[in-house]
Amino acid sequence: MRWPGQYGLDTVFAGQMYVEKLQPRHPTQKYPLIFIPGAGQTSTNFLNTPDGREGWASYFLTEGFTVYLVDPPQRGRSPYIEAFEGGIVGSVPVNYIEQIFTAPEKFPNISSAYAQASLHTQWPGTGLRGDPIFDQFYATQVPLQLDPNISDRLVKDAMNALIEKVGACVLIAHSQAGPYGWVAGDSRPELVKGIVAIEPEGPPFAQLPGRPGQARVDGVTRLPLRYDPPVLNITRDLKTVQLPPPRGKEGLYYPCTLQASPARKLVNLSKIPVALVTGEASYHAPYDYCFIEYFKQTGVEATWLDLGRLGVHGHGHFSFLEKNNLVVAGLVLDWMKGNTKGVS
Repeated sequence: MRWPGQYGLDTVFAGQMYVEKLQPRHPTQKYPLIFIPGAGQTSTNFLNTPDGREGWASYFLTEGFTVYLVDPPQRGRSPYIEAFEGGIVGSVPVNYIEQIFTAPEKFPNISSAYAQASLHTQWPGTGLRGDPIFDQFYATQVPLQLDPNISDRLVKDAMNALIEKVGACVLIAHSQAGPYGWVAGDSRPELVKGIVAIEPEGPPFAQLPGRPGQARVDGVTRLPLRYDPPVLNITRDLKTVQLPPPRGKEGLYYPCTLQASPARKLVNLSKIPVALVTGEASYHAPYDYCFIEYFKQTGVEATWLDLGRLGVHGHGHFSFLEKNNLVVAGLVLDWMKGNTKGVS
């Protein structure tokens, strides 16, 4: 791209993605793992926890995996070239982090929005500003592209390039990166051997009141996925209905927006095993079950690692940073062993 800056008219590179490769001395696992962080985060999320404990990258390295850590384009170590890439970058404020991620149980407005918030016990420290662990975590927050359509496009191109270079792999995507993982799997189903989605951006189709961002008009993404029969016109072809929560879950679960019958199938994602990780006390707890229902409709083999039901209690949105983070990692490893050929 031509850059008319203070150094004169010249060419610069834009849209690049920082990737860090960590490899054990003697890798024993067939497929490497690619970690993709959520909104306002970088891949340092996976190196260590804010209170200095071992992170998921180290855990999976000791299990014999080669690990790739990415900073999505326009974030962290992946530069933002404003004049060419458009949009605007912004930072997540401290009060949002406290209320939604690290201490939801301490805010009545959050507990009234979803009852499971009161179960949150696993964040180390108070989860509030002034606590050294919280301050360490907040210091890692970085500006992100606020236009999700720009991010979706740039990450799709960057992830496709990375997967083509790495080869067969398993994706581990958190939060905002959930759609990045679905799009990557849809684009390269022959190379993506599994997707672990830790509380992916959602729920399907709908956008919750008061939540930032845009609804996922193609189901779990804004970019088009490959359906059968093909979706040629979103409004005409992908009809939806709203279904009430399961019996006995009223007040705990939200309604789901799903495809109207007959549901279209996902041509490429149905070839990839999927694990969905949900914390018992996260704001995702009321609606992550909708992903499982969506994937049932679309023919995707999806396993719900609902941590509370599995006896791992008190986790919020960042289970991989909270106390018991390696217990959660062990559940993910067990799932990969049982569902991803080549993981032992």
